[in-house]
Amino acid sequence: MTSWQREGRLPRVVIIGGGFGGLYAARALKRAKIELTVIDRTNHHLFQPLLYQVATATLAPTDITAPIRWLLRKQRHTSVLLAEVERIDPDRRMVIVDVEPREVPYDYLIVAAGARHAYFAHPEWEATAPGLKSIVDATELRQRLLTACERAEETIDAAERATSLAFVLVGGGPTGTELAGMLPTIARHALPRDFRRIANETVRVVLLEGGPKVLPTYPDALAEHARLDLINLGVDVRTGALVTKVESGAVHVGDEVIRSRTIIWAAGNAASPIGRQLGAEVDRVGRVLVAPDLSVPAHPEIFVVGDMATLSSKGKPVPGVAPAAMQMGARAAKNIQRDLQQRERVDFVYRNKGDLATIGRDRAIARHQ
Repeated sequence: MTSWQREGRLPRVVIIGGGFGGLYAARALKRAKIELTVIDRTNHHLFQPLLYQVATATLAPTDITAPIRWLLRKQRHTSVLLAEVERIDPDRRMVIVDVEPREVPYDYLIVAAGARHAYFAHPEWEATAPGLKSIVDATELRQRLLTACERAEETIDAAERATSLAFVLVGGGPTGTELAGMLPTIARHALPRDFRRIANETVRVVLLEGGPKVLPTYPDALAEHARLDLINLGVDVRTGALVTKVESGAVHVGDEVIRSRTIIWAAGNAASPIGRQLGAEVDRVGRVLVAPDLSVPAHPEIFVVGDMATLSSKGKPVPGVAPAAMQMGARAAKNIQRDLQQRERVDFVYRNKGDLATIGRDRAIARHQ
């Protein structure tokens, strides 16, 4: 007999994170006879793939966010808790948060806390080169972009103007390439309309990728197509360019110094540190090595999904993209329901429906599976 049966109550399921993995897990539990709690440190779900458009002032923050409570409002057995998770106690089956009551008990736990930027042992670079993972990040980047243009407009020093109109993006994955493609387009349309002194100035956009190609997860032909599109837009694309130092006003690539007031980091991710508290093996970026059914090997009542989990499906690593997180969240939820029905769990199988990367306003590459 289970603990909830002995106590005469419904099983308690807790989901940490209201992103794609957490939201789709919650939705998949819509009809389950449980008590569900969703914990998130913000009160909104974020459509993260469009963050770059908020950063470039193409979209407003409200265009890509929705309140978690509103999204789950029809699920009467679901409550949403705005809180920061301080730690997880797997032995006691407790999530410890920063609000009262401090302890949230669970019978099943789905951890979908996502990832943040990784600066490769240089956390001091973040202040100068912020990343793009949240609405706060996007609005901060937008402010930096607009401030750079204002600084260029007001200065009479040619070198300072050139530095202000130089934008450096570190990392040639989807975020870096999409931002790099948008900046020249915005400059061509916004600068002549909104500014007078710098209306005819040249905006410099530099994309630095440490590997041999941009969009490394795409086939070579599509990655090369994206590189040529960026070059045609006026982006200075550099592959095999390893950043050795970031400081205020400059990026160092080997012995070369690139002067810029706006440096954007899109080079790496590190999983939420709470994954290390689950009593499971983690990889070098903190992702939990989960079992095929997405559970933690030592704690089958805990599931880890999205950017926090690492596993293979059909012989290939599951990518850290939104569709994978959605599918993982739904599968974890369904495996909980199978447990409650005393049925055998089903292993996770990733179904890739295709990939898309937007390069500027009217260019894109796509791969259909």
